Amino acid sequence: MKIGLIVIGKTDAGYFVEAINEYKNRLTHYIPFEMEVIPDIKNVKNLSEAQQKEKEGELILKALQPGDYLVLLDEKGKEFTSMQFSTYLEKKMHTVPKRLVFVVGGPYGFSEAVYKAASEKISLSKMTFSHQMIRLIFIEQIYRAMTILNNEPYHHE
Repeated sequence: MKIGLIVIGKTDAGYFVEAINEYKNRLTHYIPFEMEVIPDIKNVKNLSEAQQKEKEGELILKALQPGDYLVLLDEKGKEFTSMQFSTYLEKKMHTVPKRLVFVVGGPYGFSEAVYKAASEKISLSKMTFSHQMIRLIFIEQIYRAMTILNNEPYHHE
């Protein structure tokens, strides 16, 4: 199984890019991981929120491959502790044959088509984080889960 993360728009801040790359490199020791960046929609000021969600949704769905198991990072999704998330990933590693793909939506969330295509929704917190920050937080949590599953000393209960 591979893990994918689809995000809308590039990461601008150099310190986030550096930290994201650090955790991406660490992750490859445990599992194949790829992050796909969908470019920001052009001329968004001429679009309504609904139109922007639709356009982003089309690009998200186009980025998927047959057999992908789609999980949305959504404020209304299920929350986990780090230990619970590691168990969740372990189960997915045994049941998802190809790619487990997580998606961070655009500023207004997901289109109905993306919600319909998704198998699950998870939430990292009841709080709201910037789209730049959530990438780092989520990749770190995947890394943390891998260290938990391998009984390594990174995570402390």
